[in-house]
Amino acid sequence: MTEKDWDKKLKIATCGRMADHEDEYHYPYEPTPYPVLVRLAESGYIGKEHKVMDYGCGKGRVDFFLHYKLGCSVVGVEYEEKIYEQARDNLRNYVRGTSDEVEFVCRDAKDLSVKDVDRFYLFNPFSLEILQSVLGRILESYYENPREMQLFFYYPSDEYVAFLMTQDELMFVDEIDCSDLFDGENQRERILIFEVI
Repeated sequence: MTEKDWDKKLKIATCGRMADHEDEYHYPYEPTPYPVLVRLAESGYIGKEHKVMDYGCGKGRVDFFLHYKLGCSVVGVEYEEKIYEQARDNLRNYVRGTSDEVEFVCRDAKDLSVKDVDRFYLFNPFSLEILQSVLGRILESYYENPREMQLFFYYPSDEYVAFLMTQDELMFVDEIDCSDLFDGENQRERILIFEVI
């Protein structure tokens, strides 16, 4: 299925890239390709029993797809109000209807509590500086309520990888290779999975 076919099936509008509010800390909106999301859903790392937080959720593609395919609860976090409103519009149109299992918040990720979330998805939404703050929030939540927590990084930058590999509180678990889904041999076409330890 094409990107537009998936959007039509889910009754949402998520295609296209937006760089209106890009700055040195917040990167442009660009949705995760659906073939990558299919591969993630088929990996077995996320199931109905999990709650996913999607940082830099944009218009909500990841959130709607994972909820539709896996039945898990999802929270999309978006910094830019205009894009957040588009995610809310998509929620009103979503094929499964407005669901209390799909939630969007318009907040700065570094200020957001993660409470009962146990899965975290990031597609390079912000700078390393913000990632460090976000990871601090995730670790705080883990220390308050120890549980299995996994972080998924799609298309990770070298800067992200170097940082993540040096964190004592994180253990590298697996890599979901996505390079065969696209032309060329881009080594960034992968999802790195880390677990809080």
